[in-house]
Amino acid sequence: MGHVEGDLYFVDGRDDDMIVSGGENVYPIEVEGLLAEHPAVREISVIGVPDPDFGQRLAVFVALNEGHELSADELKDHVRAHRARHCVPREVVFMDELPRNATGKILNRELRKHFA
Repeated sequence: MGHVEGDLYFVDGRDDDMIVSGGENVYPIEVEGLLAEHPAVREISVIGVPDPDFGQRLAVFVALNEGHELSADELKDHVRAHRARHCVPREVVFMDELPRNATGKILNRELRKHFA
């Protein structure tokens, strides 16, 4: 999925990765890209988890660079300052490292187990 603005083409993400939260469409890659630029963040994954009121809500799993600190509120404020309100994660989980398969891909199905 993507969109065009003038002469520029933007990749929004895969259609099956889209999270619908409260009627708003959120592509995890948009939030991941923003947070990956933060100097404290080493690795990040954004997923949708079930929410009784909104259908889904954004959950962020983050591993920080050694020697850096970042609170959940600071992370949310960073997103809030650069993206729309519906892109701000409701859940933030800090981990030492994100689970990966043998080829290095982050295993989002393992992350979803935190909310099962």
